[in-house]
Amino acid sequence: QVQLVESGGGLVQPGGSLRLSCAASGRIFSITVMGWYRQAPGKQRERVASISTAGVTNYADSVKGRFTISRDNAKNTVFLQLNSLKAEDTAVYFCNSMPPLSSGYWGQGTQVTVSS
Repeated sequence: QVQLVESGGGLVQPGGSLRLSCAASGRIFSITVMGWYRQAPGKQRERVASISTAGVTNYADSVKGRFTISRDNAKNTVFLQLNSLKAEDTAVYFCNSMPPLSSGYWGQGTQVTVSS
């Protein structure tokens, strides 16, 4: 059974930084591309970044140069470093495989709020 637990969110001023973590358990981590998604109030969930088991990364245009995704395969953990945060980055951030699990499972996410 897959479990995804996101953490590290919080309230930060514009221009600030946060580091999100996602601990994955079950058979998801070693065989999939992992990704971060986010959902802002009133908007659809969107892809933010992804990383393959070999470390190949991909980013949404809106976060390129500001966010960095990484993974620790030994610890089944994926990270998202958020720098130069903007108000429009405010959202609940989720991790999942990319594409998302066919079961429809999502973790609880972690709230990122960028505000002065």
